[in-house]
Amino acid sequence: MTTNSPSASTVDPGEVARFSQLSEQWWDPKGKMAPLHKINPLRLAYIRDAACRKFDRNPKSLNCLAGLRILDIGCGAGLLCEPLTRLGAQVIGVDPSDTNIAVAKLHAERGHLSIDYRCTTIEEMDPRERFDIVLAMEVVEHVANVGMFLDRCAALLKPTSMMVASTINRTWKSFALAIVGAEYVLRWLPRGTHQWDKFVTPVELKQHLERNKLAISDQAGVVYNPLADRWSLSSDMDVNYMLVAEAAS
Repeated sequence: MTTNSPSASTVDPGEVARFSQLSEQWWDPKGKMAPLHKINPLRLAYIRDAACRKFDRNPKSLNCLAGLRILDIGCGAGLLCEPLTRLGAQVIGVDPSDTNIAVAKLHAERGHLSIDYRCTTIEEMDPRERFDIVLAMEVVEHVANVGMFLDRCAALLKPTSMMVASTINRTWKSFALAIVGAEYVLRWLPRGTHQWDKFVTPVELKQHLERNKLAISDQAGVVYNPLADRWSLSSDMDVNYMLVAEAAS
């Protein structure tokens, strides 16, 4: 596994190595990435609906994201890139792990999907590139410098564009559920996947976004119902949450 990152980088090499070890299991819905597979339909619907509101599209259309250029940061093996592409978007997936990108490319080729996968970091991307939508899904809590990371995300947005992020709140409840429960009790995730002190509160995230002249237009908690075995949106943002940020008026 190799990474290409400049000295002033938001990339945490330990995090890259951890997810690189799981690269071959990304597309196994019953493997170690099972939690991402379970939550993926909800993430996709949230992104699709937000994009359709922003760009005046019909979310029921099978090609509702046609013409939109989307950047998926920390794309892993492409769990979001592929369905977004099927909805018509031009998707660029970036990840600092070459093994993740290799798996993503192979899976896309098998599905006859054209996706621009790049083994790189957000800092190394051409600063002249611009996107309609920038995604930072389950990434913020893994970077080395949240402020620097969000600065770079904002710099890649078109003037009339949006950013969608999902992450984990830093509360005692998140420590109990996202770390103790998910990693040690239920073993949904490998131990050490998350570090509680790297979780970001909605207030902190809002401050970073506002500094970049982005305003939150939507936010929601994401909760798991063990009886139904599914994830859903909620007003409870104590653990997992997602948000949409747009250029402040």
